[in-house]
This record gives sequence, structure tokens and C-alpha cells, in this order.
Amino acid sequence: MYLDSAKKAEIFEKYAGSAKNTGSTEGQVALLTYRIQHLTEHMKANHKDHATNRALVMLVGQRRSLLSYLKRKDIERYRAIIKQLGLRK
Repeated sequence: MYLDSAKKAEIFEKYAGSAKNTGSTEGQVALLTYRIQHLTEHMKANHKDHATNRALVMLVGQRRSLLSYLKRKDIERYRAIIKQLGLRK
């Protein structure tokens, strides 16, 4: 399995500050980014997998709404997470 509880804890530790802080926006965005990257690789090999494509689009939308929320609430945290994850080119 590509995403086990240890990997989730590691992601939240790195981006949210604590493995128990699973509700932080930064941690959720980081987790969604990890899942999006995994599904993107899957879609490169399986371009006819429409169910996965739909799930990927939904995850991107969810991440976008979380980032919009963070941008409205605290622009500095938004800029920091964008820079850490390398989301903007």
C-alpha cells in the first residue's frame, strides 16, 4: 500500500508540526499533494482508467479549496506551504 499510517504521520509531522495535528490545513494540503502525485503517476501508465481520473480531479479540487481558504485566512502560511510543496512554477 502506498499510503500507510506511518507515511501519514511523517507527512503531518513535517508540514503540520505534529503527527497528531491532522486537522491543520497545511497537513491536509500536503497529504492531498502526496496522493495527487501518486495518482498522476498511475494515470501516466493507465490513461484509460476513468475512475481514477475522476478521483484525481476531485482531489485537485479539494486541495484547491483548502488552499483558497488558507489564502483568505493567512497569506503568509499560504505562501510558505506553496513554497515547501513546490506547487507553483
